[in-house]
Amino acid sequence: MDYSLLKRLPKVDLHCHLSGSLRPVTIMELALEEGLELPKEALEEFVKRVQASEDCQSLKDYLTKFHLPLKVMQRQKNLYRVTYELLEDLWEENVKYVEIRLAPYLHMEKGLNFHQIVKSVLDAMEKGKKDLGIYSNLILICMRNHSPEVSLKLVKEGAKYVGKGVVAIDLAGNEDDFPPELHKEAFQRAGRLGLRKTVHAGETGIVENIVTAIEELGAERIGHGVYAYLKEEVCQILRDRAIPLEMCITSNVQTEAVEGYEAHPIKRYLEEGIKVTINTDNRTVSNTSLEQEYRKAIEFLDFDYGDLIQVIQNGIEFSFADEGDKERLRKIIKAELEALNLK
Repeated sequence: MDYSLLKRLPKVDLHCHLSGSLRPVTIMELALEEGLELPKEALEEFVKRVQASEDCQSLKDYLTKFHLPLKVMQRQKNLYRVTYELLEDLWEENVKYVEIRLAPYLHMEKGLNFHQIVKSVLDAMEKGKKDLGIYSNLILICMRNHSPEVSLKLVKEGAKYVGKGVVAIDLAGNEDDFPPELHKEAFQRAGRLGLRKTVHAGETGIVENIVTAIEELGAERIGHGVYAYLKEEVCQILRDRAIPLEMCITSNVQTEAVEGYEAHPIKRYLEEGIKVTINTDNRTVSNTSLEQEYRKAIEFLDFDYGDLIQVIQNGIEFSFADEGDKERLRKIIKAELEALNLK
């Protein structure tokens, strides 16, 4: 297997959290600017504060790594900066399209309102497309531990940006203690207002959440969905309705959703006709990139380039991009794959 081609592959990331994808050096700089008290330590030591360790025990443990990044994402200029830097990093890796995830209500500690937060990110995304040619859209996250009323408010405000860069809503956070049906009303309203829907479900062993997300919340995609294999009827629903799983291999190992890379079910799902995509989840927290995720799929899960191409094409087809952008992206990706002789 020629791994050198991995960097040159055109890539798509449908599941990338902004707050988990800041450059560590930027987190450190912004923390000092904000006057946050940090121990005097080298960048190498600081990184441990924002990256999950090899012995990360659970999703709850993993989520603690977001504390410091969120602290420095409370100003418009900071939100703009980290968004643009993410797009720069993705461009360096030949990512052609990304759907960035943002939980607006986690960025209001210093008085920013919903509009200021979303506009800061969208402005950076627009600049990224102009400067770098990278296509992107924004997915707004409802947090499971927030009240249903907060989710309804997010949908109402977020719908104002449909057609302006916001394409969908998501439900994320502590899956064990907050089932998806708590936010059913918000997701039903989102569909009526033109927002697409994806839901984190089945990441922590509660396979029933996948069905609830689809049947009650109207999810068109499932974030992670690792445990779908526990019930064949769930896999059948995913196949019959062509509902794709946004899979994040490294993240799932770190949160112990799976016991190790070889135990990840993504190849099984692919072979059984379930639509899958490969994504980063949190580039910094998981210390990963799409290139690294593709490499792990090859090394541990018996993927070949044909499988990777299928996953990349799935990323375009099941993205929330409009049809015009999809067609442009299809052409770009087709041309680059042909140039690599990987048709």
